[in-house]
Amino acid sequence: MYFLKQMNPIIDFQKAMIGFSHKGVSMTILITGSGGLIGAESARFFCGKGYDVVGIDNDMRKYFFGHDASTEWSRKELESDFDNYKHIDADIREEKAMNAIFQENDIELIIHTAAQPSHDWAAQEPFTDFSVNAQGTLCLLEATRKYHPQAPFIFTSTNKVYGDTPNFLPLHEEENRWEIDSSHQYTQGIDETMSVDQCKHSLFGVSKLAADVMVQEYGKYFGLKTMTFRGGCLTGPMHSGAELHGFLAYLTKCILTGKEYRIFGYNGKQVRDNIHSSDLVNCFYYAFKAPRSGEVYNIGGSRHSNISMREAIAKIESYTGKKANVSYLDENRIGDHIWYISDVSKFQNHFPEWKYAYDSDHILQDIIEGASKRL
Repeated sequence: MYFLKQMNPIIDFQKAMIGFSHKGVSMTILITGSGGLIGAESARFFCGKGYDVVGIDNDMRKYFFGHDASTEWSRKELESDFDNYKHIDADIREEKAMNAIFQENDIELIIHTAAQPSHDWAAQEPFTDFSVNAQGTLCLLEATRKYHPQAPFIFTSTNKVYGDTPNFLPLHEEENRWEIDSSHQYTQGIDETMSVDQCKHSLFGVSKLAADVMVQEYGKYFGLKTMTFRGGCLTGPMHSGAELHGFLAYLTKCILTGKEYRIFGYNGKQVRDNIHSSDLVNCFYYAFKAPRSGEVYNIGGSRHSNISMREAIAKIESYTGKKANVSYLDENRIGDHIWYISDVSKFQNHFPEWKYAYDSDHILQDIIEGASKRL
């Protein structure tokens, strides 16, 4: 039997620090991908503070990964839980539809989380991947520039913009994980200075990089308040995990149900830094309150919260009392990272009051508790 999440004193501190209400304020927050992990977390956060939230989501995740990955349940919960949440079933690639939404709402903040999120899936339908990630982002930026140029624009990018460059760092193999040499400049994590050139990105990495640079450009060229967050492993109990995306949520689901979990390459010792969706949305809130133009932040669990696949399996087995059904494949996914830990010091320097509320143990416990309720 898994044990319930213990109270984390940092959570109470952080809630107290930014927990004041905005009841009575008629400001509208526009969130794309509002049924997904980060979109839904953002919607709940801002609805809870009294903002009117307009969510755009057409459940393309179901198209990408199948019925089990559908976010319909998340949308229904948002509509049930919050009177100040309005859902719009629309495609971010449709310029006329986006323009109409932007014209009809008094938007104070745009949080753009909608995406095709899998580097494996992108190779199946390159045009779909690029149109969603790049063209969709451009439609939203143009609508922002035309109708709400003062509204901050927050974009969830990815560490895949760095391609496979992290795999050429001086890494060494340990018993249950890969690690970087202790004397290297990236020992505490990879920062925003890593090159995005001359590497293998995957088509997904390319489409997200195109959007990433476009978001920066609308900040630097047009002066919009655009901020890009290059995420590590974004996770949490609201994640509709699938084999091709959302490894902690999907791994937990497999262990709880006895389903086979396949590990692709690196003998299961590949390392990911994991940030809880709640911690990431708190980053967004600080950025909303003091926005910058054309800024880029690496964001993830950093040294505070990171784990290898082997370590994650062992912890989930311990917490649930269930044995994982794991198979290992020798061939790794194209462009997949062996070791990736984010250096979040730039964001912390710009917003020193922000702090983590969740570490890896609290994240896993939260995911297990959430998954058990839905199974």
